[in-house]
Amino acid sequence: MHIEPKQPTGKAPAKWFTGDVWMDVIAGPKPAPAQLRCNRVRFAPGARTAWHSHPFGQTLHVVAGVALMGTRDGTVLVVTPGQTVYTPPGEEHWHGATPDDFMEHLALWDETPEAAATWLEHVSDEDYHRP
Repeated sequence: MHIEPKQPTGKAPAKWFTGDVWMDVIAGPKPAPAQLRCNRVRFAPGARTAWHSHPFGQTLHVVAGVALMGTRDGTVLVVTPGQTVYTPPGEEHWHGATPDDFMEHLALWDETPEAAATWLEHVSDEDYHRP
């Protein structure tokens, strides 16, 4: 066992996010058969992911602020600190901060070199502002 060096905080890529988002890698790629990834993700007010899905699903645990998490059927969940949301394999979804507050969550997912996430279009303001 060993302590892994901390990687620098990185700005999330604009092709996958709207607004200002920063990520810290907590658990990065490991030799097979390990597949777990975990990032701490911090969203500025109004920031959000693009629509995406994960072939093995994704678990999101809100640490601070209030998260919005949406699905293609128009559902938008309001998720508070301490709550965890599981998105099943292949479900298209997005997640981000509310318009007025910062939000931080832990994102956990399994990936292989061939499959991590399928990134789609940016979330429209209409989808983001659903009641």
